[in-house]
Amino acid sequence: MRILMCMVIVAGLILGSPAAQATPDVTVLKDVAYAPAQPAGSQGHLLDLYLPRTRGPVPLVIFSHGSGWLAENGRQDADIVAARLNPRGYAVAGVAIRSSRNAIFPAQLHDIKAAIRFLRANAARYHLDPHRFGIMGESSGGWTAAMAAVTGDRPGLEGDVGVRGPSSRVQAAVPIYPPTDFLQMDRHMLQDCVPFNETFGLTDCHADPASPESRLLGCAIGTCPDRVAAANPVTWVSRRDPPMLIMHGQQDLLVPWQQSPLLFNAVRRACGTATLVLLPRGEHGQWNEYLTDPAVNAGAVARHTGRCGSNRAEPVRLSWGYLADFFDRAMFR
Repeated sequence: MRILMCMVIVAGLILGSPAAQATPDVTVLKDVAYAPAQPAGSQGHLLDLYLPRTRGPVPLVIFSHGSGWLAENGRQDADIVAARLNPRGYAVAGVAIRSSRNAIFPAQLHDIKAAIRFLRANAARYHLDPHRFGIMGESSGGWTAAMAAVTGDRPGLEGDVGVRGPSSRVQAAVPIYPPTDFLQMDRHMLQDCVPFNETFGLTDCHADPASPESRLLGCAIGTCPDRVAAANPVTWVSRRDPPMLIMHGQQDLLVPWQQSPLLFNAVRRACGTATLVLLPRGEHGQWNEYLTDPAVNAGAVARHTGRCGSNRAEPVRLSWGYLADFFDRAMFR
């Protein structure tokens, strides 16, 4: 059951996928520290790299797994992404950020920016193209991807983690069922929020003082609107943001699907570029199935926005090829 699986992940019993093995075509580097551990012994400042063996610099896709910000498991499943994108000529980095147990926002934003700066500073060492960085993530990792996309190179948001100097901008982003406006989540929750409350041991949905969003901010979200606004991706959207591909299943019991149209519409109002894909059968935690399982992605529809307008929803066939084609268009335009 999908909710039970999410409960296991939140409880920290799933520590990650089996380590990917290097192949003749790919070099795998594990446990690369992009900044000193905070606190000592924690894993929130580590990344894994999956590098195609090539002479020339290659574009990079950063991946961050979700956990409700409760675990430092951002590197989990990056091997799945690498298996699909390495053959298309992309390097992949699985990046962990600090959990809310070890730091509160904006630490997590500072972490992903530090990882981007580190990878850009070491682009020559890892044979990366510093001008072609993309990012993707699911759930709280989708939030991470969205925040990286909409806050690139904003001086007041860079923080002091790790390498300073290189740009923290990305050239493309794929947020998958991301939280985007915390105070609008509860009004759209399916099944009266019962599955969500059961998953996290709560009574008051996302507004609960112990909800993932409240823990991230260090306050019940209804009591600290300024902190909430600073952590909402929709707050920071601007016309200069990179293209985004936003995906969300409409059977999501943890992050209501309306969160993704909120981000898409913010991009439209800013005259930016985005694609929104909604999956009528999609659930939370199914990010890979969105791209591989016809039973999950059946009936998916896409809307596109650019030049201050948007089109009507149209059927779309999701696949890893569709995702890779998006990165190709965004990074090589």
